[in-house]
Amino acid sequence: MTTLHDTSDPRNASILISVNGVLTPRGEAMVSVFDSGFMLGDGIWEGMRVHGGKIAFLERHLNRLFEGSKAIAMDVGLDRATITARLYETIDANAMIDGGHIRLMVTRGVRSTPYQDPRVVVGRATMVIIAEYKEPPAALAVEGLRLFTVHVRRGDPAVQDPKLNSHSKLNCITACIQAAGAGADEALMLDPHGFVATCNSTHFFIVRKGEVWTSSGDYCLGGITRENVILICREAGIPVFEKNFSLTEVYGAQEAFCTGTFAGLTPVRNVDGRAISDGRGAMVERLQRLYADRVEADIAGQTRP
Repeated sequence: MTTLHDTSDPRNASILISVNGVLTPRGEAMVSVFDSGFMLGDGIWEGMRVHGGKIAFLERHLNRLFEGSKAIAMDVGLDRATITARLYETIDANAMIDGGHIRLMVTRGVRSTPYQDPRVVVGRATMVIIAEYKEPPAALAVEGLRLFTVHVRRGDPAVQDPKLNSHSKLNCITACIQAAGAGADEALMLDPHGFVATCNSTHFFIVRKGEVWTSSGDYCLGGITRENVILICREAGIPVFEKNFSLTEVYGAQEAFCTGTFAGLTPVRNVDGRAISDGRGAMVERLQRLYADRVEADIAGQTRP
C-alpha cells in the first residue's frame, strides 16, 4: 500500500532534535512521562516544509499556532522571533536545505500528577522541533491516491473542534486504521450531516465540469495548503467553491485531489472502489504548477534569521 509519508532517508537516523531549545541526538530526545502531551494529548502542533533553506509560509503557520494556543488557554512562553530562531537553529544543525519536513509541537508542560486539570501543570510549556528529510514518493504526484470513506465522522465543534490542530488525533487515527484495513491510502471523512468534510491527514477537493469544490470548511482544520489552493484558483480565474457536497457528487467527479503541507497537491484516482481518473488530470497538473510557483514566491519574499 502507498503511504504519503516516506521516512526511509538514512540521514534521519542522525538528526538533532530541539527539546526546549536544546539540540539532542534522535536516540536521546525525550520528554517526561508527566508531560501534558504524552499523558493527555494536551497540546498543539504545526507541520512545515523546508525549501531553499527557508520555511514555506512560516508566518501563516505561526499565526495558526498562536491562535490555537490562545483557544486552549495555553501559554507558549516564547515569542515569534524566538520560535523562528529555534526552527532555523534546528534545520541549520541538520544541514537541511531542501526536502525537509518540520514537526513543531507545543504541549502545556509537565504535570505534577496524572490529572486533566491544567492547574496541576508545573513549569513552562514543552516545545519539541523535529526536522526530518522526508519527501512524498514521486509517483504519487502523478499516479494518485486511493481513498476509502470511513464510518468515523468529523466532530461537532461543541465536542472537539476540528479547527484545532491539537495533539488529540485519535479520531483521525481510527479513521486511518479503517482505511488501511480496506486497502486504501487515506481515509475520507464525512461531517455529522453526511457531507464530505476532509481526509484523516489531508484536505479533499473534487473537480466537476471545470469547477473546483472543497468542503464548507465547517468541520476541518483551517489548512494552509487548502487556503493557498483556493486563492490560487481565484487568482487564475478558476471557479472554486467551499460548499456541502455528497459522496454521489464525488463518485461522479472528473478529478479529485488532496492537499497538505507535506505533499502539496496529490491526485486521487479512486474513492471507495470508484475510478475517478486515471492518475493526474489536467486541472490537478495545472494547480500543482501554480502551487509550486506560490511556494517559490513565498520563499523568495522571506528574510531568514
